[in-house]
Amino acid sequence: MDRVDIRSPIDAGEIEKLTAGTLVLISGIIYTARDAAHHRMVQALDNNEELPFDVKGQTIYYTGPTPARPGRVIGSAGPTTSRRMDAYTPRLLAAGLRAMIGKGERSAMVREALQKYRAVYFVAIGGAGALLSRSIKKAEIIAYDDLGTEAIRRLTVERFPAIVADDVYGADIFEQGKARYRTEAK
Repeated sequence: MDRVDIRSPIDAGEIEKLTAGTLVLISGIIYTARDAAHHRMVQALDNNEELPFDVKGQTIYYTGPTPARPGRVIGSAGPTTSRRMDAYTPRLLAAGLRAMIGKGERSAMVREALQKYRAVYFVAIGGAGALLSRSIKKAEIIAYDDLGTEAIRRLTVERFPAIVADDVYGADIFEQGKARYRTEAK
C-alpha cells in the first residue's frame, strides 16, 4: 500500500495525486464538525453569512472528541459515521472544502460531488479514537461552543493516519472491496 505525507490545508495539485486505497499521514490544520455544526454552516451559506472558518482547501474531521484528561490536548477523537453529513457535504464542497475524514461509505451524491469539486474523502479507523488522538498536538474550539462535543475545533495534527476512500476519479475503496469479494467468492 502506498503511503503519502500531506499537509492540510491541502493543495489542489496534491489532491489530484491521491488515489483510493492510498494511506496518508496528514499534518497541519484540520477542523472538527459533526451533524449540528454542518447544519449551521450550510444555513450560514444559504443566508450569505460568513462561515466560522474559510473552508477553501480545508479538511473537516467528523469527530466529537471526549474531554481531555489532565496533561492531554484532547480526549479520544475517533471518526463519526460520515453518511450523517451527506446532505450537507455537496454544499460545503461547492464552497471549497477539499477533504473530509470519517468512517464508512458515502452516498452516490457525495461521490459525484467529490469528482465535480475535485475533493477527497478519507477514512480513519473506527474504535481507535484514543490512538488517533495522539496525532493531535493542539485543539481549540473556534465556533458553536454551545454544541459541546460537536463544537467546531481547529486541530493541529502531525502524521494523522487515514486512507483515501473516495478520490477525484470516482474510485471508491468500499465498492472495490465488494467487487473483489464477489470475484473471490465465485
